[in-house]
Amino acid sequence: MSQRGATREQTDTEHAGDREVAADSRAAGSVPALEVESVTKQFGSGEDGVLAVDGVSLTVESGSVVGLLGPNGAGKTTFIKCALGIVVPDGGSVRLFGTDVTEGRGAAYADVDAMLEGARNDYWRLTVRENLRYFATIHGVDPDSVAGRHDRLLERFDLAERADTPVRDLSRGMKQKVSLASVLAGGADLVFLDEPTLGLDIESSRTLRRELRRLAREEGLTIVVSSHDMGVIEDICDRVVMMADGDVVADDTVGALLSGAETDAVRVESADIDNTVVRTLRERFEVGRVESRDGRTRVEVTAAGDRLYDLMDTLRAADVTVEDIRTVQPELEEVFVDLTGMESGVDTRGLR
Repeated sequence: MSQRGATREQTDTEHAGDREVAADSRAAGSVPALEVESVTKQFGSGEDGVLAVDGVSLTVESGSVVGLLGPNGAGKTTFIKCALGIVVPDGGSVRLFGTDVTEGRGAAYADVDAMLEGARNDYWRLTVRENLRYFATIHGVDPDSVAGRHDRLLERFDLAERADTPVRDLSRGMKQKVSLASVLAGGADLVFLDEPTLGLDIESSRTLRRELRRLAREEGLTIVVSSHDMGVIEDICDRVVMMADGDVVADDTVGALLSGAETDAVRVESADIDNTVVRTLRERFEVGRVESRDGRTRVEVTAAGDRLYDLMDTLRAADVTVEDIRTVQPELEEVFVDLTGMESGVDTRGLR
């Protein structure tokens, strides 16, 4: 046997052993997938030093989907790299499925995988299917034993017809889907996804969301996802962690974050609202979105307290019969801006 072959065989054996140790640890009781305690990381020193992560603590339960949000420079990527062991933190601890990464690195990371933004996650000379088999193998999994899983991934990510195509010949969006499929190919129990929908069209993004929800719900996959696409975060995450200046500024469910946000806007709907009424409202109130559909117009108006009575008086004077009025629910972007202080780059399609 060649030295290359012997090394590969030894590596596969070690990975298999690590997976058994990790599985035994989880079988002993229900433990969180990820426990981060007071992790700190600074780059440089003195006046030029940058405190990227400032004592962050976070627990992610097995089978949950957690979204990580923050403006550029918030510390998200450094935090993920600290959790993955790519960057060594200056202080604090990281435990994966109950195993401290400093005590048993192989066992701790045996069932963990990641797709990082800007990283080459696949071998472009290999075909799509060969990539899936390769990444299953380096995780200590016999690729033949998970061939059915690979077929399902290829089908669900619309890659089946290109399974035997070298990755280098695919479009950017398809390469992104191959990277995602490769991360899932070995059956990892915890995956970190950094901007997983980058480069995907709308339909591909929806496909990804459906598959991630299914994997979490049916197979107990634990997912930590960082994304600037608010739709992805709202759609698939059980919980959202917002970071700013290297620290956690919010940690709750999407519903709780939205319900806790204050809003002074109401949405008024009526068939009597025309351009003249809208102009009058703009003169007296702060008017947001205006939509006309099926012969009726909806107008969002900032009006709280006594101003709400003023709004109703204005509409009555304009002979408008209000057919529906309700409080406007804030969007996650608004909560994000309020909590992180990020004032630009947010629109209804996500963060830029």
